[in-house]
Amino acid sequence: MVHFLHPGLSPRNIVPPDAQKDALGCCVVQEEASPYSLVNICLNFLIANLEKLCSERSDGTLCLPEHWSFPQEVADRFLGVMTWQGKLTDRTASIFQGNQMKLKLVNIQKAKISTAAFTKAFCHHKVIELDATAVHTDLPIPDIISGLCSNSWIQQNLRCLLLDSTSIPQDSRLLFFGQLTGLRVLSVFNVCFHSEDLANVSQLPKLESLDISNTMVTNISALLACKDRLKSLTMHYLKCLTMTKPQILAVIRELKCLLHLDISDHRQLKSDLAFHLLQQKDILPNVVSLDISGGSCITDGAVELFVRQRPAMQFVGLLATDAGYSDFFTTKQGLRVAGGANMSQISEALSRYRNRSCFMKEALYRLFTETFSMQVTMPAILKLVAVGMRNHPLDLPVQFTASACALNLTRQGLARGMPVRLLSEVTCLLFKALKNFPHYQQLQKNCLLSLTNSRILVDVPFDRFDAAKFVMRWLCKHENPKMQTMAVSITSILALQLSSEQTAQLKEELFMAVKELLAIVKQKTTENLDDVTLLFTLKALWNLTDESPAACSHFIENQGLAIFIQVLETFSESAIQSKVLGLWNNIAEVRELSSKLVTEDVVKHISSLLHSKEMEVSYFAAGIIAHLTSDTQPWMSHDLQRSALLQDLYATIQNWPSSSCKMTALVTYRSFKAFFPLLGNFSQPAVQLWALWAMYHVCSKNPSKYCRMLVEEEGLQFLCDIQEHSEADAQAQRIATSILDDFRMHFMNYQRPSLC
Repeated sequence: MVHFLHPGLSPRNIVPPDAQKDALGCCVVQEEASPYSLVNICLNFLIANLEKLCSERSDGTLCLPEHWSFPQEVADRFLGVMTWQGKLTDRTASIFQGNQMKLKLVNIQKAKISTAAFTKAFCHHKVIELDATAVHTDLPIPDIISGLCSNSWIQQNLRCLLLDSTSIPQDSRLLFFGQLTGLRVLSVFNVCFHSEDLANVSQLPKLESLDISNTMVTNISALLACKDRLKSLTMHYLKCLTMTKPQILAVIRELKCLLHLDISDHRQLKSDLAFHLLQQKDILPNVVSLDISGGSCITDGAVELFVRQRPAMQFVGLLATDAGYSDFFTTKQGLRVAGGANMSQISEALSRYRNRSCFMKEALYRLFTETFSMQVTMPAILKLVAVGMRNHPLDLPVQFTASACALNLTRQGLARGMPVRLLSEVTCLLFKALKNFPHYQQLQKNCLLSLTNSRILVDVPFDRFDAAKFVMRWLCKHENPKMQTMAVSITSILALQLSSEQTAQLKEELFMAVKELLAIVKQKTTENLDDVTLLFTLKALWNLTDESPAACSHFIENQGLAIFIQVLETFSESAIQSKVLGLWNNIAEVRELSSKLVTEDVVKHISSLLHSKEMEVSYFAAGIIAHLTSDTQPWMSHDLQRSALLQDLYATIQNWPSSSCKMTALVTYRSFKAFFPLLGNFSQPAVQLWALWAMYHVCSKNPSKYCRMLVEEEGLQFLCDIQEHSEADAQAQRIATSILDDFRMHFMNYQRPSLC
């Protein structure tokens, strides 16, 4: 038996942002709130069942059924989804061998596959783009190039090659890109790439875009070899350059075809290259995009003058600089700015720098400041925060700052305007951060605070078992009272959402939580303090013990009965009484433990509260009496007392209003199985009558749930037996008939032979 904490939930419908004011937010809501495409659903199913659908070769790799064939677009997407889900391995990559799949866009980011598997699976296709970002060290760059060059078609037609953060063996020296004559786009960000390699790459006849950020390049003079075709050059954090600034600028001045130049840097390096670049009048005449984020000595005036001299400019990166704050940058039409001056600039920075942790943490810090008192729902910004968290899982500053931003963006009622799928992703990322940084307390606090949001806690899918373990452990840390209250309230709700099997698996956490919760109750009772923490704690204990013999046992082992008797003797509020009795109901349902309740003090309180004017208090007291008196064994020496309780129970139920009446506490049940022994007890009409009254009460409140439960748990036969039994109590028969009538009305489609 449990007490659901949120009888009046906020509407689940979300109100999308105004497209006129927040076009991106409106787009994100539409995308996130829409069902997945049929293609994605099918691909996810195929990937989940790949082992069942495929046969196995002699070497242990998988092979598609012979008659299967995938169009090129679907094959590309299939590979991309496999990679995204982390399912691409030597065993599974083999399905791309042969001609059943025709690939053009190959995405193997972060995949753990060997050189042999890569060559067999992908190098016979007509590949025009390959993204091998951060692939496992089993597949180094020289082997990737060698595999690609084994196919003459790929040599001439491969247009885009992304090798960011991919490994190079220590004994490898020069990287031979020269055979890839069709290459237009190359990225070797964060790779052990040297000046000699740059000289080799600069000879590629069609190269237009090059990213050599965070490499070992010391001299960029080789770029002069491709000055007439290079349109985009990214050299963020080129920390090993030995050239002087005039020498670097002399090379850049010759790159007259450049449309995009990125010379952004880490702020702590205090590079003034960008400062000197801005002073040049005869440089980058055609540039439309300039990124100088992180540069030192940069001023609004210098940037403004540079942009005015190049009216075609569309983007400037100014994050982590002193520029971007003048009116020019907010009024200039067609100019996008990645900076920290306002939400527009921060949003652009989060989007542009999603793969650069140094700028991501800077943008998140600015976002946290901007959203501290946020009153507007911004789903597009929250999605960018999620991207940052996903791309930098092991960067503590990113994870911590992002968790704080997520709190700001979902605080109070803001979460109601966020799509559930987006909230689910953010919540799952928060728990992933907890696992990666288990000892960082402030990150844990942020995660705990996010769970206090009823929208997230009730509506959003996430791993509630892991969440319960985390919150229960936190509960036992003896934090400050405010954090303790939050942990208790979250525990009380999560307890409702776990299955009985999951609760049983908690074991150590469950024992510690029950012990700590009882300690809180004892302290509050001793202090005569019936505050919100006490109420949440009583609810948490009630919900944890629901259909959990282990929790009930822990409760008794930790002197829970004596503590709860003290609660009843200290507080007379019905809200407290109903929670105490609700928990005792849970214990009474456990046959092995119910006898522990047959004590003078417990029976005295139950008997007294049976006559409470508050319906829910009387109801819960009656439930305890029904369960306890249905078993004669504990009453062997108290038979007269048991008979008196049964008479009192019967008389009390006769005076109750209709079973469809309202009660302050919203009673819910996981199962009706604890009622079935009571329903079959024809020798004690009071016991049977209470069980019927209780079942009819919840069936009338939520017929779709409980009428279905009756069918699934085969409870209809008990009702039919009562209806037809010659010696059954007349009122019991009337209630049984009412339940069956309601069932027929709500579930006409059930044709059950047991339905009388």
